[in-house]
Amino acid sequence: MTDQERRTAEDRVVRAVMTEYQTREDESGGKHISGYFSVFNSNYEIGPGMSESVAPGAFSNSLAGGDIRALTNHDTRLVLGRTKAHTLELHEDERGLWGDITINPNDLDAVNTWERVRRGDVDQCSFGFEIVTEETDFRDDGSVHWTIKEVDLHEVSVCTFPAYEETNVSARSAQREELERRRLQAWKEKTKGVIQKWHSKP
Repeated sequence: MTDQERRTAEDRVVRAVMTEYQTREDESGGKHISGYFSVFNSNYEIGPGMSESVAPGAFSNSLAGGDIRALTNHDTRLVLGRTKAHTLELHEDERGLWGDITINPNDLDAVNTWERVRRGDVDQCSFGFEIVTEETDFRDDGSVHWTIKEVDLHEVSVCTFPAYEETNVSARSAQREELERRRLQAWKEKTKGVIQKWHSKP
C-alpha cells in the first residue's frame, strides 16, 4: 500500500443508516434494489456525547463528477452497481441520498443480495466517504455535534450489520479532545488578557 493509498484509507469513514429498501422487477424482468443511503439532518450517534448529521447538498459535487460503486457489506469484491456503468443511479432529493441498483442476473452474489433484501433479511445500509467540509457545534450539555456540509463519496453499501468502525469513533474522539484543548487554551489567553488589562489600570 502506497502512502497515498494509506492516507486515503485512513481518511475514509463509514456511516450507517436504518432505511426502507425496496426490491422491484422492471417491465423486462430486471431486478432492482432502491432506497435511501443517507438521510439529511438526521443525527448519527457516534459515541457518548458525539453526533453528526449530513446537510442537504453534501453529495452534490460527488454526484456531478464522481464514479461511485454500490457494494455488499463494503466488500470491494462484491460490486452490485456503478454509476459509470449506469447500473447505479444516485440523486439527492429533499429527504436525502436516494439510490437504485440494477442487479446483474448473471451474478449469483448480487441476486442473493436482492433475495435477502426482498425477504427483509437485509434492510440496512451505509456509505463510505471522505469529509471535505463540516461545522462543529459545542452544545450546552457538553456534547459535540458535527454537521457535514460536503463529502467525497466513494461507495454505498447494502449491509447486514452496518456500524461505525472503531477507527472512525477513535478519530472523532481525538478530534473532540483537540477541539476542547484549543477552546480551553483560547479561554486561558482571553482570561489572561483581561487580568493584565485590569492590573494595568491606574
